[in-house]
Order: sequence, then structure tokens, then C-alpha cells
Amino acid sequence: MSEYIAPIRDMQFVIKELAGLDAVAALPGCEDVSADLVDQILEENGRFSSEVLSPLNQSGDVEGSTFSSGAVRTPKGFKEAYLKFVEGGWNALQFPAEYGGQGLPKLVATPVMEMWKSANMSFSLCPLLTTGAIEALLLRGSDEQKRSFLPKMVEGQWTGTMNLTESQAGTDLALLKCKAVPSTSPELGAHYRISGQKIFITYGEHDMAENIVHLVLARTPSAPEGVKGISLFIVPKFIVNRDGSLGARNDVQCSSIEHKLGIHASPTAVMLFGEKGGAVGYLVGEENRGLEYMFIMMNAARFAVGLEGVAISERAYQRALEYAKERIQSRDLAGSEASVPIIRHPDVRRMLMSMKAHTEAMRALAYVTAASLDIAHRHPDREERMRHKAFVDFMIPVVKGWSTETGIEIASVGIQVHGGMGFIEETGAAQHFRDARIATIYEGTTGIQANDLVGRKLAREGGATAKAVIEMIRGVEAQLKNAGGEDLAAIREALSAGASAMAECADWIVRTYGSDIKAVHAGAVPFLKLVGVVCGGWQMARAALVAQKKLGDASGAGDASFYQAKIGTARFYADHVLSQAGGLRDTVLHGARGVMALAEEQF
Repeated sequence: MSEYIAPIRDMQFVIKELAGLDAVAALPGCEDVSADLVDQILEENGRFSSEVLSPLNQSGDVEGSTFSSGAVRTPKGFKEAYLKFVEGGWNALQFPAEYGGQGLPKLVATPVMEMWKSANMSFSLCPLLTTGAIEALLLRGSDEQKRSFLPKMVEGQWTGTMNLTESQAGTDLALLKCKAVPSTSPELGAHYRISGQKIFITYGEHDMAENIVHLVLARTPSAPEGVKGISLFIVPKFIVNRDGSLGARNDVQCSSIEHKLGIHASPTAVMLFGEKGGAVGYLVGEENRGLEYMFIMMNAARFAVGLEGVAISERAYQRALEYAKERIQSRDLAGSEASVPIIRHPDVRRMLMSMKAHTEAMRALAYVTAASLDIAHRHPDREERMRHKAFVDFMIPVVKGWSTETGIEIASVGIQVHGGMGFIEETGAAQHFRDARIATIYEGTTGIQANDLVGRKLAREGGATAKAVIEMIRGVEAQLKNAGGEDLAAIREALSAGASAMAECADWIVRTYGSDIKAVHAGAVPFLKLVGVVCGGWQMARAALVAQKKLGDASGAGDASFYQAKIGTARFYADHVLSQAGGLRDTVLHGARGVMALAEEQF
């Protein structure tokens, strides 16, 4: 079975030509970032992902994490791989230097994270949660909390978690029951005693790090009802002494781990707090603002989960491509003396092109969003920061929702390329399909992402950001018109129709939201897919323009095959993916009647 090989050439292309590395490198704090440095990071992380993480992917899936007497053991090799991960400085890549980080921009960290996820999705979930916890503490933790927790978390010696969900609440956080009672002692000072149960806690217990820092949502005795009464607390597995050393085990324990469809190597824990009098917790920020703070983690995690869709698509494509080149079956339709590799059959070629085109479109959209994240955080001009923040806020539910739904589709196509062998676990294709399935549920289902998109990101602001995005797409459409060539003309026609469909739906949502909110939300997921399809096509069109320019001058002479493939792949995307925009538009505009047609008793 093949190991993962990082698609570094495509990553370099997207980072430099589409996401704008030069503009990000010019931001305050990014002065040391150069194309050479980025290439070195990608090459080194590619080796780490291929040689250390990828070989553990299938064995970790087969063995899984195991639970016994409150302790969780990760599969063979995971603990050693995590030690190499920490020693390599990979966890610290994007965090501030004052806490031991390397201070690199999100645009550089994004392809690095994609590699981990492609190589071993189960492993990658541990640093994903730690990253979210770090970002929440950076923005809302006290100076003392930052000094106590961030250096070890940034380094990776301590990991982090998010503890939101309870069995009776699910995504309705207004129903949370976990309690936090104020307390004090000479040894611990002012703190809270946390009690309750949390479920679905990724890496809530494991053997890879010496401490686990849980961020927990709970209610204080005086808290109002509903989401306005939720506070956020730091609850470490081991109490941290004032000198930074680890003290006594806190009153928090894992009672079990879940048996899941996929990501078997990643322990999903049921966590119990306060079984022996109350777990020690420290309030983050102000009381009753916990949900606001948790959304800092959620946004970071939603982007990272969106990358899982990109990553699993890349891994499934690589495996299917290798099989299609090696599998000899049936004669060429145009005639051949003997059976040929199945990649020569048109329908197999169609499936592979679909996998390739979708993956490249998703990657480009994610990386462009990452660059805007950097600009939104670092640009000296406030208006420029706000413009990019609006773009990021609009795109995150799309990157998360569209990419993860597409990841499932592409992993399924990968099985189909393998035929019957894809249904057999030994080929590895089935694992990608099983692992991909959780990503549409993590950090809010696709329906939640879509509701966020049409409600908070579209209707609330009158469609302003959507109009700005469509205007940028129209700008690329104009460039395509002037570029010439049959392929770019076809891409322009499909992109133009897609942009019109997206604009028509956005206008309808803004007009209809106040008078028929259910009709809008009935088409929310199709609208999210429409935005993903069109914005992915926007990036593919930009890629085709760059490729044509490179082929027309000396800069692309040594890489003509790569640039020709960029244009061919963008043409396929226009013909086979952007062509879906009209149908999605009709579903958004006219589909609500069917959705709401039956009374409950008619189901």
C-alpha cells in the first residue's frame, strides 16, 4: 500500500500565485517569511508526514485507541510520533514567539496542517484541538493564565481540548447543566469547582502528552438561563503549581471512549468532572461570556475541519490514481491487442478528473481564506482588516461545509475507482471514506454552517460581503474574456453563469429572510454548496489565467506540463462542476415548498 506524498508543487502554486504570499510576507510580523523559507517548511513537513505519520494511518485504524480503568492508550507508534512532532517544532509554527512559537502566518501553517490530515487524520485531531484552545487563551486568557499554560501548550508538551457537548444538549448549548461553584484555598487561590459530564471530547484522555488542558463550558450559581449564562473555564488534568511544575491529579477523569465509524485511532472521550468533590477550574475572562469565547475556538476549528475535507480528498485521489495506473482490466475502447490500465477508460478518467479538480478547487479556496485571515489580523489599515475579516467570516462556513461534504463524495468516488477492491479494507480506500464522514458533523453540522451563512453572514448584513465576492468573480470573468483561447472562453461562460446564479440566490435570501425564514433555511445547504461550487470555480479560473500567462512567457517554459494540466483541470471543473450552479439555484429559489409539504404525521 502506498504512503502519502505531499502535493508540494500544487501547494506552492496556490500559496504564491493565488493566495498571495508576497502580500502576506509584507505584513507586520511576517518580514522573515520568504518563498525559500516556505519551500523548506513544505519539504520538511512533507517528509515528516510521509515517513512518520502516514505509515501509522492504517495500523492505527486497525488497532484503535483502547480504554482501561480511566486510562487511554493510543495505537502503537502514536506516542513516539507525537514526540517527534513536538521535537520538530511543528505545533509551535503559527503562534507568537513570546510563548515559544515561530510566529509564522496562517497561510504557511495551512498547507502544513493539510499534510498532517492527509497523512493521518486521527493523529492530526490532537493538535487541531490544542490549536483552538491556544487561540482562545491568547485572546481571552489573563496574563497569569497565559504564563501558566501557553508555553507548554505551544510547544506541544501539553495538549488542549474543547468541552462543550452534553448528552441532553447536543448543539443546543442553552441546555448545558455542567456547574461551576466559586471556591478558594491557600494553595490554589480563587478558583471554581467544576462538576458535570461532557461527551464527544476528542483526545479528552490519551498517553501522548504529560498534561491535558480542558476548556470547559459551565454555569455559575448566579448565571441566567440559556446561552447568556455560560462561562468558560480552564480545567487541567494535573494542577499546575505556581512554579510551573505539575501537581496533583485534578478531579477530572475519562469514563469511556466511543466506538466509531472511522478515525479509530483518535480517542473520543466521555469526561466526568467533580466525581470527588469538584474539579479545580479557572475562569477565562468574564462570567457569562463563555459562549462568545468558545466561538474563538470554534472558528479556528471550523477552518481546520474544512481542511480535513481537502486533505482526505487528496489522500483518496492519490490512492485511486495509483490503483488506476496499475490495475489492468479490459481492452481500450478505441482498440487494443490486450487489456490496458483502467486509467485509459473514459469513465475512470472522468472520476479521477473529478477527484483532482474538486481537491484543487477546495485547496485554493481554503488557502485564499487563510491569507485573508492573516491580513485581517495583521494589516496596519483598519479598513483593510475589516474588509478581509468580512470575507473570512463569509467563507469559513463554506470552507467547512462544502469541503467536508465534498470530501465524503471524493472518498466515495475513490472506492468506485477501485471497484470491488475498494470495498475491501486492505486497499485503504474504505478507511478514507469512513474517516471523512465525521468532518461534516464536527464543529457544527453542514446544516448549522449553512444556517450561519444565510442568517448571520448574508441576511444580517444585507448581502454586502456576498456582493463584494461576486464583484471579484466578475473581475476574473472580465480577465477571461480578454485572455482568448477556447478553454478559457468555456471557463468564462460557466463562471459567469455560476456568478449570476449565486447573485440571484443571495438577493432572494436577503429579500425573503424577514417574511419567510423557513423557506430560506430550507434551501440553506444547497446555497452553501452553490457558493462553494462557484467560489471554487473562481479560484480554478484564476489558476487557469496564471497558467496561460506562464505558458506564454519564459517563466513557465520548464514546467509546461504542470501549467497545461492547470488549464485542463479548470476546464473540467467548468464543464462538470460549475455546470451544477443552475440546478442549485433552482433548488434554493423554488425548493422550499417540497421541503415543507408534508405535515409531521405524514412522515
